[in-house]
Amino acid sequence: MDAAFTEEQHEIRRTLRELLLKRCGPDEVKAAVRTPPGYDTQLWQQLAGRLGLPGLALPTAYGGVGCGPTELALACEETGRVVLPSPLVATAALAAPLLLALGSERQRTTLLPALAAGELTATLAVPGGRLATALALTGPNDGDWAGDGRAGGIQARRVPEEGAAAPARNGGRPGGGWRLYGEAGQVLNGHTADVLVVAAHTGGFARSRTLLFLVRAGDAGAARSGAEPGVPGLLRTRQTALDETRPQARLELRDVPAELLGDGDGDAAAVARALAATGVVAAAALAAEAVGAADTALARTVAHVQQREQFGRPIGSFQAVQHRLADLYVALQAARSAAHYAAWSAGGGRAAPGGPGAAEPGVGALALAQALEALRAVAAEAVQLHGGIGFTWEHEAHLYFKRAACDELLLGPVHRLRARAAEEAGLFPEGAGEPGGVPLAGRAPEAVEV
Repeated sequence: MDAAFTEEQHEIRRTLRELLLKRCGPDEVKAAVRTPPGYDTQLWQQLAGRLGLPGLALPTAYGGVGCGPTELALACEETGRVVLPSPLVATAALAAPLLLALGSERQRTTLLPALAAGELTATLAVPGGRLATALALTGPNDGDWAGDGRAGGIQARRVPEEGAAAPARNGGRPGGGWRLYGEAGQVLNGHTADVLVVAAHTGGFARSRTLLFLVRAGDAGAARSGAEPGVPGLLRTRQTALDETRPQARLELRDVPAELLGDGDGDAAAVARALAATGVVAAAALAAEAVGAADTALARTVAHVQQREQFGRPIGSFQAVQHRLADLYVALQAARSAAHYAAWSAGGGRAAPGGPGAAEPGVGALALAQALEALRAVAAEAVQLHGGIGFTWEHEAHLYFKRAACDELLLGPVHRLRARAAEEAGLFPEGAGEPGGVPLAGRAPEAVEV
């Protein structure tokens, strides 16, 4: 393994860092999250048009830059430094890989170039707030996480084609013939995304399966301005979240016209594999983003303790404070190494049991767990070491504290990410543990005897 970054990768980091430092101070971030879309649309267009950010990991044949997960992770590390509110993760790390892996050629050529250019944004909608399960980060995604025909999920039913009337029912688009009914919460950037990749259950009891569907969410400009979406039966509501820099929405679908992602009748096994592969890329990107946020929070804390004085000397000169900061630095560097390795592995850096170029089992979940744990520790210490001002809700330290708390709620918890990584790596044989035969990887940490 060559751990050194190329000159092109260094240039991506430098250029993005310079731009974000000019445009994304704490005050600008707080102002952006209070707009209807929840992010600075002009800055997003600049990032897409000038740097090609949403198309970094897409092939050049579909308008992308032609890089890979490593470059996307490096970009996310820089956006994490400023806690940038943007649809980057939802578009480039969740929706675009699924379109590339499962979409038909018509769907790819229609949507991917527009996503890469920033003309459209997209997201993945999973019912029940079970995004981590769908991406196989906290458990296998071959179960009933999409609803399994019960209430609380999203159901898909096929509508018979009726000649010339069929395209009209599908919003004038060919290849439809499906209706979605249900609800999904905690959808990243779901209130403004132009394209929704929706996981839905279909087939009834006899042919129960989970497939992915495309919903064109109508007029993007209307959605970003707070107007009603243009798709009949689709209601999108921005949810109140602790971390405003990670906008989330609740989607209500009432017989919404949709299009099956891919050709044919859909392959549930292929969908599960594509979601798991997307989970590795998304985990690496989110881990790098958490590392970037932790790095900035730690740097600002170090700067503060060097200036803040008590008893006639900077508090950073006290050995107890130095030890705490040193522990945080070690945790941060370990998390950075894990995130970079996960991105390298996701890009096919090492042949794994899944086949040539496949990611190592469990590496994405483990890197994300370590990064989230490091961010949580750094953010908590940042609040503490800033003293009284750090406990005020308006202080910038809380941007990182909120990001740490909400990311773990959305994608964790950490102990389940670690358990999944151990399970995928085969650390605990099936049946190991108590006489009841419960594997250690499937139990809570406090239940494991050391």
